[in-house]
Order: sequence, then C-alpha cells, then structure tokens
Amino acid sequence: MTTTKPNMHAVAIDQETWPRQPYFYYFTKLAPSGFSLTVNMDVTRTLTWTKAHQVKFNAAYLYLVSRLLTTHPEMRVGYLNDQLVTFDVLHPSYTILHADRTMANLWTTYDNNFRTFYQHYLADQAEFSALPGPMPKAPQSPNLVNIGSLPGVHFSSYTPLPFKPLDSFFPIFQAGQFKQEAGRTTMPLSITVNHATIDGDHLSRFFNELQAYWDQPLQYLG
Repeated sequence: MTTTKPNMHAVAIDQETWPRQPYFYYFTKLAPSGFSLTVNMDVTRTLTWTKAHQVKFNAAYLYLVSRLLTTHPEMRVGYLNDQLVTFDVLHPSYTILHADRTMANLWTTYDNNFRTFYQHYLADQAEFSALPGPMPKAPQSPNLVNIGSLPGVHFSSYTPLPFKPLDSFFPIFQAGQFKQEAGRTTMPLSITVNHATIDGDHLSRFFNELQAYWDQPLQYLG
C-alpha cells in the first residue's frame, strides 16, 4: 500500500493583528455557534460536460469546491500543532460505499490542474475502495475538508451534528440527488459553517461563485 502525505503548508495567524479576532473570540467563547445553508445549484452544464468526456461527476464536484476554497481564506482556518493557521489548500475528504453497503472515508490530494487531480482520484479509488474499514487511506491530515454527497436523496436541508469539540473551522459540504426539470439539472448543496470564521456574506459569495464554476466547465475542467 502506498500513501501520499498531503500538502500542509500554512501561515500562522497573529491574533493580535487579525481583523477577525473580535468575532473569533465572540463566536468561540461567548456565543459559540454556526449555521447551515442549502441551495439548489444548477449543474446542467458541468453534468453534460462530464458525460461527454466520460469523467465521473463526483470528481468534478470535489475539484470545483476544492478549487474555490483556495480563494476563500476564511474557510481554510484550522489548527496545526496547536497554532491557529490558515492553510494554503484543503484536500477533499469524501465517502464511498463498499459492496456490503458499509461506508469508508477517502481523501484525495488536491491539484490545481483538474486532469492531475482526476488521476489522483482514480488512483485512490483503485487502491483503497476495496479495503475494509472506515478509513482505509492513511495518514489522515489536519487540512482535509469534508465534501460529501448523498446521491440517493434530494433533500431541502442537511445539518451535521458534531459530538465532540471542533478542532478546525472548515466548512462541511453535502450534495444531494439530482433533480431534472424543464431541461435543467439541479443538485441541493448544503454548507455548514462555524460562525467564528465565516459569516453569511462569505457563504453567499461562495455559493454565487460556485454557480459560476458550474456554468463554465470548459474553463475550469477542460
């Protein structure tokens, strides 16, 4: 079995000069909170492109979200060796199903080039998908972001419930089942965030920018 150590380059956050610090303190110490938002995204053009090029849609989904995250530093804040940092990049962590319907968690090294990322994704599927257990690929890393999907259900909302203190402030993504109507294909996408680092305006801009990605597969995937 081979493993790849993911890129973990990060910049330390100086909380004395960090503009976000008063909000970070408020939403971690005085009123810890987060929120979730689900939007129906139009994925028609990207889905059409993946079918035409025989590319797995899930790989395109993981890549586009991960790529957009590189432009949103507020979504890449976490801890590294007990130091609050902003990671340069987050690598997508996602689930797959074994033949017996048990789940496993995989992650794939992000690369800015989609073709390179796609080869990483296919290699991970080939090497780890048949291995038993919930986490067949090691090591895990502090800069993995959960980008999940529930392709069997078209939901209107999704909110994960953590049962332990958070050790990062990354968003959690969950996509749902496609729905076709009037020649368009939509997909519900839920993003759950920690208010310590992310506000509603950040999330609104992220959704709008991601829609632009879905609409231009040739530019971002081709």
